[in-house]
Amino acid sequence: MSLPHTRALLNAALSGALNDVSYSEDPVFYLRVPQTCPDVPAGVLDARGQWSDVAAYDRAAADLGGRFRRNFEKFSGVSEEVRRAGP
Repeated sequence: MSLPHTRALLNAALSGALNDVSYSEDPVFYLRVPQTCPDVPAGVLDARGQWSDVAAYDRAAADLGGRFRRNFEKFSGVSEEVRRAGP
């Protein structure tokens, strides 16, 4: 994501402009992603759509999610709520 789009997204979040937009949830990382944002093309907000090979994106996302889970195993005493928040 370009720096101007990053700035526009952060400015929108801080100003409340994202309060009333629709969101989708990332199926691997459970992040809520806005469907629209002022001054940011909708396609930029869709990471999967940025890849010419969406199957490759799905594999890469699943791999990264698995690495997050394996890394997180070394932490003990973490609440179930925190565990469920990640991939």
